[in-house]
Amino acid sequence: MKKLFIIAVVSLLAQGISAQTINRSQKPKPGPAPVITIGDPVIYKLANGITVLVVENHKLPKVTASYSIDAGPITEGAKAGVVSLMGSMLNEGTTSKTKAQFDEAVDQLGANVSAGASGGSVSALTRYFDQAFMLMAGSLRKPSFPAASFEKIKSQTLTGLKSNEKSAKAISTRVVNALAYGKSHPSGEFSTEASINGITLEDVKAVYTKYITPSRGYLTFVGDIKPEAAKALAEKAFGDWKGTPLTLPTVAKVSNPAKTEVNVVNVSNAVQSEITVANLIDLPLSSPDYFAVLLANQILGGGSESRLFMNLREKHGFTYGAYSGTGSGRFQSKFSANAAVRNEKVDSAVVEFLREINNIRTTKVSTEELQNAKNLYNGSFALGLENPARTAGFASSILINGLPKDFYRTYLQKINAVTTDDILRVSKKYFNHDNTRIIIVGKTDAFVPGLTKAGFTVKTFDNYASPVTATAKTTAAPAKSAQEVIGNYVKAIGGEAALKNVTSLQQTGEMDMQGNKLAVAFKKMNPAMSSMEISMMGQTAMKQTFNGTTGYQMQMGKKVDLTAEEIAEAKADKGIFNQLYYGTDGSKLEAAGTAKVGSEDAYKVIVTSANGKKKTEYYDVNSGLLLREENATTKNGIAINQTTDYTDYKKVGDVLLPHSMIQIVQTPQATQEFNISIKEIKINPPLKAEDFN
Repeated sequence: MKKLFIIAVVSLLAQGISAQTINRSQKPKPGPAPVITIGDPVIYKLANGITVLVVENHKLPKVTASYSIDAGPITEGAKAGVVSLMGSMLNEGTTSKTKAQFDEAVDQLGANVSAGASGGSVSALTRYFDQAFMLMAGSLRKPSFPAASFEKIKSQTLTGLKSNEKSAKAISTRVVNALAYGKSHPSGEFSTEASINGITLEDVKAVYTKYITPSRGYLTFVGDIKPEAAKALAEKAFGDWKGTPLTLPTVAKVSNPAKTEVNVVNVSNAVQSEITVANLIDLPLSSPDYFAVLLANQILGGGSESRLFMNLREKHGFTYGAYSGTGSGRFQSKFSANAAVRNEKVDSAVVEFLREINNIRTTKVSTEELQNAKNLYNGSFALGLENPARTAGFASSILINGLPKDFYRTYLQKINAVTTDDILRVSKKYFNHDNTRIIIVGKTDAFVPGLTKAGFTVKTFDNYASPVTATAKTTAAPAKSAQEVIGNYVKAIGGEAALKNVTSLQQTGEMDMQGNKLAVAFKKMNPAMSSMEISMMGQTAMKQTFNGTTGYQMQMGKKVDLTAEEIAEAKADKGIFNQLYYGTDGSKLEAAGTAKVGSEDAYKVIVTSANGKKKTEYYDVNSGLLLREENATTKNGIAINQTTDYTDYKKVGDVLLPHSMIQIVQTPQATQEFNISIKEIKINPPLKAEDFN
């Protein structure tokens, strides 16, 4: 009986479903914007100027608090980087606890506590929150500034700058803002090795005194805490704090270019070029254009369904992704569209960027495009409200930006009121086309001729956004054929007879990879046997060997035989010094003028092997020594550029050999730098064929 009842119910449901007419070829019509209910926080004002905001949420026994200082843009000048160093130093212990003691106290509470240049934050279970909060307050109010920690953080900062020296992405991040705002503007400043080296601990303390203060401070509590309890805790931790009064700075407005200009920076090892199309805008949150600009940007380049993405990636395959973004707030901000593009497609990609920007400025978007953008904002905004900290952020944003109290409660109504006419109007106003700046960081040899041919005027800058003038260009050197350049190199390192006497070579040294020290060992034996081994703490981390016929790679114990292509490439090495065989091994040489390698002038030689592989070598104009070698390959469909710089040449026996090598390996996803220091070189050691198995 029960079984028959279930069958009857299922049958009835099936009939009801079949009776409905559902057209799955059409998207369902969007409903009205969700009604947003956001409770106002309880707000207190401490006597020293700190604004306290409390958002109660008792769903979990946890409280989060943050203290932020509204200092506005800070101009650092010759001490660029000092504010960041100061922020890091706030996590290095207090006057009552060393860093180790402080970290242990935080761990015992199971809390998260951090501090930085713009304030601090703390999160802990309710029962431990008061203790954790006082730790956060201590890191802000009573940092100890230990000298040893300062030197450590300063050294780490310099290492970071050094590791990004040849990263097109890192250079682009720096020069885009520097060129858009100007290097003396707080938004255009950047740290350099010189500015970091010039910072003292006293500079850090002075900046701390000036900017870590209760003035213009906002203390927000979110979670399982009563407003009265939060206020009492704020008074206990910060009530007697006195500090330097802050005044919001006035920053001069910067003009966009009168006419669209192309600024390029050469990074010769770049696999891809970083393209950014940028112009400065004024868009306070209180602007009537604010919501229309958000949607216009979403349509243009806000995601994987945007126009830029669909054009540059899906249609043309120039890039993995193309996007745009727009700033907003009380100070001048930036609209920018960007993508990392294959070097040889940069000129075409620039044309497409400008085409899409011009299209949204001159032709109305479709109703469907606009509705899709609105749907995205409706969903993401409503979803974000599940995080209580978000609503607390709304409260401080309203105060800081002078917004009406219902700004976020009516957020979606304003989004959904935007029309296609609004999108056209704000696109023309905020997304520049005829007076924009196009900044390209990459291998300029590959794309500048194409840009010039397309009618663009190109201005060249260095890695630090300074114009490259005629005096900074490569000094004219006497023209030489590729064969002469190679012949001079052979003479410079010892001569043909001495090089031919070297039948085997063994090198041992140390490699620095992202701060890790590894042991390296290289072996070579004529005609084409080679071995490379990298080890850490006596254990082999990576090994590659070739015995003249076959070979393998081994990494973390996993062994993989060399492919046919890799074997062919290994066999192309005719001896320890390949230059001896150029021209007789089927390779072709081409002189490609001169170029700068660091501060040195170098002859550029393109070498094409018998199997069609190309590499570029740079030889010092004066000494004849090899300074740099560039290779471009593709592995598993991924483009890989490898640049090796050779320095510190020393005589070993009758031959001059480099003892320092910096190798940069760049893919579309990442750039890695390896610094190799050779400690010992043995010429003609008693190697055997078995050493390469």
